[in-house]
Amino acid sequence: MTTSTPAGITREPAARSSADARADRADPAPIGLTMGDPAGIGPELLLRALARPPQGLEPRNLVVYGSATWLRLQAARLDLPPPGKDVRIIDCASVPDDLSLGKVSAAAGEAAYQAVHRAAQDAMKGTVRAVVTAPLHKAAMHLAGHHYPGHTEILAAAAGDVPVRMMLANPELRTVLVSIHLPLRRAIETLSEAGILQTIQLTQAFLQRSGVPSPRIAVAGLNPHAGEDGLLGSDEQTIIGPAIAAARRAGIDATGPWPPDTVFMRARGFVHHDVVIAMYHDQGLIPVKYLGVEHGVNVTVGLPFVRTSPDHGTAFDIAARGGADPSSFITALTMADGMSRPIS
Repeated sequence: MTTSTPAGITREPAARSSADARADRADPAPIGLTMGDPAGIGPELLLRALARPPQGLEPRNLVVYGSATWLRLQAARLDLPPPGKDVRIIDCASVPDDLSLGKVSAAAGEAAYQAVHRAAQDAMKGTVRAVVTAPLHKAAMHLAGHHYPGHTEILAAAAGDVPVRMMLANPELRTVLVSIHLPLRRAIETLSEAGILQTIQLTQAFLQRSGVPSPRIAVAGLNPHAGEDGLLGSDEQTIIGPAIAAARRAGIDATGPWPPDTVFMRARGFVHHDVVIAMYHDQGLIPVKYLGVEHGVNVTVGLPFVRTSPDHGTAFDIAARGGADPSSFITALTMADGMSRPIS
């Protein structure tokens, strides 16, 4: 029998030893939640999730990384319940009481970075079993002197510079990106057989750990019609095809290169494919986000711990208004719990 988790991932119960069974009777390690950029909607999402955690999670199962003072200030401003006494808050971010909401600042960027960095350190120690990150703002983080393109790269550095990839998933579709936060021209220039093969291998390992025993991996082409046999581009023949062939020789069920304008339709609902490997950021993320941002979850593939995040940003334009939709954040928390909880 398989047990379902969000975003269409199933997990196969493994044989359990008596020691495993005794450990499972106790609560597993908690899940870490980061506050995100304090000038954005991250604190509001966090407060709403704490007020109504997903089924099966109690406040004592959660650890918050950020600023207790700022969270209480925002709870009062938004007329939301403050974090309860059962929620442990790791005060690792200093936020000025007069921080302007909806504006980029070094102070907010520093606070967001410190929360993510501390949560990643604790995940590496096993203090938390998963990390769910609220949105941060890259420009604010850069102003604070932390020159990372985003969460993914911070977490990879904290884990020892391990190779990682971004996966975006919802109940109908999964996609993994060969390149993440690069300008389009640069993303295309950096494509290589080795990079595509590594993406396929990381995806294979991640899905198997998540309970998909034999992943069917579709690899998208780069050019229209997947190059049309070289008439519209040769990347499929010189780079992408050889990477797929190498993966197949290693026993991975990888197919393609598929035309990028149709492969996501074939993968929807996991009927023909379990995941699509996309060559660059927008090629992979537009199809998933079109199905509904509120259902999407960002997963970092390749880390030694589970990390998920909502698939939207800081939403500075509504940060001062309240009413932010926590659906994607709660889905990310539910998925992190399902992927990191021991199976009895």
